[in-house]
Amino acid sequence: MKKNEIKEKSGGILPNAEGERQGVNARVVEERLVAVLGEISKRKTDKLARYNTGRKKHKKQIAFHKCKKRNRWVFGGNRTGKTECGAVETVFLARGIHPYRKNKKNVTGWVVSLSQQVQRDVAQEKILSYLNPRYIKEIVMLSGRKDHPQSGIIDRIVVKNELGGTSTIGFKSCDQGREKFQGASLDFVWFDEEPPKDIYEECRMRVLDKRGDIFGTMTPLKGLTFVYDEIYLNKGNSPEVWYEFMEWADNPFLSKKEVAAFTSALSEEELTKRRYGRFTEGSGPVYPEFDENLHVIDPFPVPVDWQDGVSIDPGLHNPLSAHFYAVDYDGTVYVVGEHFEAEQTVDYHARKIFAIADSLNWQKDGAGRIHALIDSAAEQRTLSGMKSVQELFLEQGILANPKVNKDLFSGIAQVKSYLKQGKLKIFKNCPNLIRELKAYRWAEGDKPKKVDDHALDELRYYLMTKPKGHPFLTEKSPVLKEKERLIRLHGRKKRSYL
Repeated sequence: MKKNEIKEKSGGILPNAEGERQGVNARVVEERLVAVLGEISKRKTDKLARYNTGRKKHKKQIAFHKCKKRNRWVFGGNRTGKTECGAVETVFLARGIHPYRKNKKNVTGWVVSLSQQVQRDVAQEKILSYLNPRYIKEIVMLSGRKDHPQSGIIDRIVVKNELGGTSTIGFKSCDQGREKFQGASLDFVWFDEEPPKDIYEECRMRVLDKRGDIFGTMTPLKGLTFVYDEIYLNKGNSPEVWYEFMEWADNPFLSKKEVAAFTSALSEEELTKRRYGRFTEGSGPVYPEFDENLHVIDPFPVPVDWQDGVSIDPGLHNPLSAHFYAVDYDGTVYVVGEHFEAEQTVDYHARKIFAIADSLNWQKDGAGRIHALIDSAAEQRTLSGMKSVQELFLEQGILANPKVNKDLFSGIAQVKSYLKQGKLKIFKNCPNLIRELKAYRWAEGDKPKKVDDHALDELRYYLMTKPKGHPFLTEKSPVLKEKERLIRLHGRKKRSYL
């Protein structure tokens, strides 16, 4: 550290070259200087103190630590920083120094690796690097020497907790089998890489009574496993599930030369997994353009003049999917409301659609009806042979138009176009459409798999009614568009004060 910086941190008091006291006792000067140099030494040796505190910060690591949900996952490739944040989260919780959560006095958690060798070489090594030895009260070894734990297999570490208690970090490996994961009551479990489903389920039971946390960091190398279904797709629509993708560009500590070297050494499929941390199988996603960070947004009050239409894909035993669509002055489509449910009658679905319309203050015609698009299959008679689904909806006040363009490939191309241009925004309260966009995959013969596509069907029906170039883009001058943008901005600011 430079002399001026030491002088500043020591309160501006330093002896001169001749040893003059400069008006204070020399012993006080020495004590202050020793304290400053001690703090400098601490920062050099304490890796945790330097974690995301310098000029460079890993924003996605910070987002992971800030998230308050109880089932958090980071999907990332090699060298993206995912394991670092898992190890730091473990130390934060055990030491009672978490910067974004309410800390507990006595904490018990597990670190779960695929094998003991992987534990030693990855998760264990990372935790020891962030856990300063002065906070370690005891180490219990399965093998190796306690005075050199890095080279052995640790069973558990007892840590001094900042609130006055002690915490225990236990280490488990999946090759021990499910039986070794029974019986404990835990505050957290960190999965370093993807565990078998039975061990995942057992660990969820271990954190149940303490309302503890599950968090995982993994590279999805096994394909479309249960983690893909339960976390990425969140098929159960759990409000406690959260995930983030990390790639090399997210890690500010990787040089461009390293990224280029890694990229040139991998195939396209390997890049998808090891750079971007994406789930893959033999058939790829239909909509790789879909990015939740870009296309999914928080709901906001939709202006009445943006309201555009409703689209329905009918289903009796299959889910009926209905979404409300709005369009702004720049031609961006907003999906602002969702009804998605199976095994219900038309009158039930109609009531639900009207309830959403009322919550959105949705416009109706002079007869109080809602206008909608609907799959042309709705024109067919029901099993009773008396009335079609279209007619049944009409009786409930929904005027459903079955004249839709059902060309599959043109529709997919239209959806892709909106995604690529960032012209499709989906409110977070439409989880089923979001899930289907993520899960939709190609099958053999260049056709998508015909599964979980009800919301996607009616999305296509709606977007196929939109011109390639939105009429506002051609009919309005740049000056008028800017004027309208400022009017909308003023309106949003005005609403924020209300």
